[in-house]
Amino acid sequence: MSFTLILLIGFIGVVIIQSKKNQLSLMIGENHKLVLKLKNSSWFQIYWKAGFFLFILNAALFCLTISIFIILGFLIIPYIHLLVMVMAVIGSFFFWIIVNMAWQGTNGNRLKLSIIGSSFYAIVSFLFIYWLITLKPTYEGEDMFMSSIGLLFGIIVSMVAFISCLITTGLTFKRKVS
Repeated sequence: MSFTLILLIGFIGVVIIQSKKNQLSLMIGENHKLVLKLKNSSWFQIYWKAGFFLFILNAALFCLTISIFIILGFLIIPYIHLLVMVMAVIGSFFFWIIVNMAWQGTNGNRLKLSIIGSSFYAIVSFLFIYWLITLKPTYEGEDMFMSSIGLLFGIIVSMVAFISCLITTGLTFKRKVS
């Protein structure tokens, strides 16, 4: 599979999930165990604490996915890494929707929560950009093309995660039923 095809499939998947997040939130439901736990936690209704929780949640999901990739590097199973990426995306959206459903504060504070929480992926993107800019060969004549492509792929994936987290947790407002 080509690099462009993987990015295209991933982008289409994220767009589909973003367009269907209302149906996904109905599948999870307001009475989900995690939603109720977060709703009933007093600390979660303070935007900066909830945002820090989302930041840590994103970091944990990212580190778990990277750890699985490292373990898979020792196995010779083709295309299993694509399944891991799909599961990571589904898991991320699941937790983001739960955070969105559990928030009971104002929409302005919801946006602040989202910016704080999704900033993890912005930091990761900037680290990848810095790494790409300062990329140097370890020996004379080393081809840096594949390293550059990997870092570019990391930048694209982390920016898509940043935007998706921001939209899912911060720009999806609950409609009041009157």
